[in-house]
Amino acid sequence: MNALTRVSHFFIVALLITFSFNSYAAPALYKIEKNGVSSYLFGTVHVGDASMKGLPKNVTDAISASKEVIVEVDISKLTPLEMQQRSMPFMMLSDGKTLQTELSKQNYTKLKDYFAKKSIDIAMFNGLKPWAVMVTMMQIEFQNAGYSDKTGIDKQVLSYAKEHNIKIGELETLEQQLQMFDGMVLLSNEMIEETFEQLADINTYFIKLVNAWKSGDMDTLTDYYNMSFDDSNYGEISEQVMLTNRNNNWVKQLTPRLANEQLFIAVGALHLPEKHGLLKQLRDKGFSVTRL
Repeated sequence: MNALTRVSHFFIVALLITFSFNSYAAPALYKIEKNGVSSYLFGTVHVGDASMKGLPKNVTDAISASKEVIVEVDISKLTPLEMQQRSMPFMMLSDGKTLQTELSKQNYTKLKDYFAKKSIDIAMFNGLKPWAVMVTMMQIEFQNAGYSDKTGIDKQVLSYAKEHNIKIGELETLEQQLQMFDGMVLLSNEMIEETFEQLADINTYFIKLVNAWKSGDMDTLTDYYNMSFDDSNYGEISEQVMLTNRNNNWVKQLTPRLANEQLFIAVGALHLPEKHGLLKQLRDKGFSVTRL
């Protein structure tokens, strides 16, 4: 994820897309029904700004009507120190490898220059895997643009559930989520290259996606998905590792529960569309799926 066709698109969408909850906003909230049991599926975004504070009423109503909130990973139960302690083993290189040995000379030089312009010594990252450095770059750029995970929708959903004593469950562990990146270790150079391309024109793609979410334009998101995960080797592997495998596993977990329990499921927005998305897979399992 041309500039729109590689895995870094996944991070642009999954970490960056934000939308303002004004009167015209239409977050992707769906009702899932079978056997007279109703649950909800909510496409979330992971970072936001101050304008995103406060969930829409239809979302809070849906959470309140549910017996349990299900998220990808319940990060609310982890302290910052616990998060760091559990994450670092997956982010660190081993066996004498360094960031410099894992990247081409050209890409390493570009990274070095990037951090130097921000008065950061690249030596700080020499023990990290390339994907961890990429995530760090995006966090820096998003923070500079005024966006933070603190105002992301995921955290707001978790906070609302906790405040109202609603049980919280998770679809995978933090370790499982981090481990998926190792499935793309052979594509580290492509990942870094595309990250630079995206960051070079982040405003254009950011604005396009924000507008799509503000208008509830799922067709635009689907088009964006198809450009991000194209039929190249890189596109196919990133789709399989980051979305398809996880979606399939989640559907196996959720299918028996949705037939009997009232759940509110909140996952990243890119997990909803297309043939491997949760919407189609649940419909194929006999569930009625209705956009609210």
